Amino acid sequence: MFLSPKLYRHPEFKIGLRELAPQAMGVAAWGLMTGVAMVKSGMSIFESVFMTLVVFAGSSQLASIPLIVAGAPAWVILATGFCVNLRFVVFSLHLRPHLIHLPRWERLMHAYVTADISYVLFTKRFHQPGATPEQRRAQEAYLAGSDCLNWSSWMLASLIGIALANWIPPAWGLGFAGILCLVGVQCSLASSRLRIVSAAVAGVAAVVAYALPLKLNIVVAIAVAVVLCLTLERFKPVNATGAQA
Repeated sequence: MFLSPKLYRHPEFKIGLRELAPQAMGVAAWGLMTGVAMVKSGMSIFESVFMTLVVFAGSSQLASIPLIVAGAPAWVILATGFCVNLRFVVFSLHLRPHLIHLPRWERLMHAYVTADISYVLFTKRFHQPGATPEQRRAQEAYLAGSDCLNWSSWMLASLIGIALANWIPPAWGLGFAGILCLVGVQCSLASSRLRIVSAAVAGVAAVVAYALPLKLNIVVAIAVAVVLCLTLERFKPVNATGAQA
């Protein structure tokens, strides 16, 4: 397990916990709604718990559930999940220099538990990979702390949602609550003009392509936003040092 004594006893582990704590309630609300949505869609308790533990990706789960219920082809479900989680490829490339010194199994563990919020907090705190073993350990401890709280909040709330799904009335409007949680996460990630533009373009594309079957408007929206961002990245101004501004 990546939570070795050297990590959870490190001061940076507690800092990671503390800095993610304000977002933990939002993560829990989103997880609760996802757990309820899986059971309400017709999935069994076993299937819902299995998906929660293995997938651990709320946006991908929410995008896949309607397709599963509608009996969509497997390739459509897999393609949707892939597109929705495509951002994690970028996250992994960015975190690679920080974690490349670790054994492969530890890197895979971090890849599983690292989510949007913990990634954003980590990159705000650490701009460069650690130059010494102690600096690298501090960075890993911070990431482990934030990931631990994020994962625990999500899992606990999702399992509660699965357990109580049949006792929670639809009139509570949990679907709308989930949308609000997603909007809150999105706003916290909109930290640059390029991210704001990509979110706006994805929203417009999703509305324009709403008539497509099997929720394919989500795939279209992601594809349009990714292509636009990659294109705009190529035209970023270059500063005096030769790096992109």
